[in-house]
Amino acid sequence: MSPVLARALRMLRPNSGSGGDGGRNSRYSGKGGNAFDRRLIAPMLLGSICNPINSSMIAVALVPIGAAFGATPSRTAWLVTGLYLATALGQPVIGRLVDMFGPRRLYLLGTGTVGVAGLLGAVSPSLGVLIAARVLLGIGTSAAYPASMQLIRRESERTGKDSPAGILTALSVANQTVSVIGPALGGFLIGLGGWRAVFTVNVPLSAACLVLGALYLPGTAPGERSRRPVDLPGMLLFAALLLSAMLFLMSPRAALWYLPVLTAAAAAGFAARELRVAEPFIDLRVLGGNIPLLATYARQFLGYLTSYAFLYGFTQWLEEGRGLPASTAGLVLLPLSLTALTVSGVTGRREAVRAKLVVGGVVQVAGCVVLLLLDAGSPVWLLLLGGVVMGVPQGLIGLANQNALYRQSDPARIGTAAGLLRTFTYLGALGSSAADSAFFTHGADTAGMHDLALFMLVGSAALVAVSLLDRSLRPVTPDSRR
Repeated sequence: MSPVLARALRMLRPNSGSGGDGGRNSRYSGKGGNAFDRRLIAPMLLGSICNPINSSMIAVALVPIGAAFGATPSRTAWLVTGLYLATALGQPVIGRLVDMFGPRRLYLLGTGTVGVAGLLGAVSPSLGVLIAARVLLGIGTSAAYPASMQLIRRESERTGKDSPAGILTALSVANQTVSVIGPALGGFLIGLGGWRAVFTVNVPLSAACLVLGALYLPGTAPGERSRRPVDLPGMLLFAALLLSAMLFLMSPRAALWYLPVLTAAAAAGFAARELRVAEPFIDLRVLGGNIPLLATYARQFLGYLTSYAFLYGFTQWLEEGRGLPASTAGLVLLPLSLTALTVSGVTGRREAVRAKLVVGGVVQVAGCVVLLLLDAGSPVWLLLLGGVVMGVPQGLIGLANQNALYRQSDPARIGTAAGLLRTFTYLGALGSSAADSAFFTHGADTAGMHDLALFMLVGSAALVAVSLLDRSLRPVTPDSRR
């Protein structure tokens, strides 16, 4: 375990004493008292890393997979797009189901799907099947994060501790740990067993989640399950809206004119449905009135648009433009992990949402400037510097937005709100994938990487502007929660 993650977990040390509920909520936590149930930590952390580990390892596998199947970067980009499109759709849908039916069964179903998808990817005979495996991974990894946020909310209510800073920090640090060491791990696995090994690793991860989840995650009493109907039409309209929009953004051209039309029609239908139905999938009336939460979603999109563009674009350039093997490219990104983990661990005890977002955005701008200085002959120390600089916002932005969401969201819909936060994360990832395809049309060369850096620079500047202009960030405290 990394020292930074260990420090975050020490913040969760139980306190003595007993809670005022007399143990009536012990079915949620497995014990009474006023301390967070530490048995929940392992399944929560393991489940939540399923998505980032698959997101990041694939970065160094794109080139070997392309060589194996004779595919161009624009085609292998669908390995990234497929997972994030499925996740962007799946997170709020499964989050809503978590709110309605409890976290346990959705967690187990999702993490079990991860193992099946890993096996499918490991034996894929074609790029199409491999993309299907990534889509299935996206669906399976959509359950653990909203389930974890729901569990944190329940434990917070049971213990009377309104600010679970320790567990939120541990959750963020765990996700960042695997996100930033993923390329190095992926490079190691590729060197050990080829690109298929990055899929096989999902099988033991899934098994561990299933065992720990079955042992420690609390069930939901039958009387506490929601009797409200599932808004299936709303979910389908949301899926049509998102899918048509992203398909067009992946390859915008006049021949696909019907996709923006479909997007507009689906958006109109979705809005009409959600504003009319009694129990909507996404309550637009509440969401529309919660401007701080909408701003948090916007900042999440902008922050991760740059973050993932760097992760995928810079990594591909290291292999093609700079000529490094996959294993070495993964090692070059290690400073990214060390910086992000250090920053998260040091700053995790204080929410300081506005300061973290402004500093993170400014440093992202500096990181984009470093990319503009690189070329095929750049020394290794300059490549490492790019990772160090971009690691700072990695350690600040996601944690700040997660803390903001916890305060700003409706407690009864925390799973849906958390799912939407991840949706905007992966919309940023999808946008970055579209940018990679647009700027690397003839391979990941230096000219394309510089164009990508200018694109990232605009997004980073927008993040700084949104953070500075949002006055609601200053009082992100227990009293400001909806």
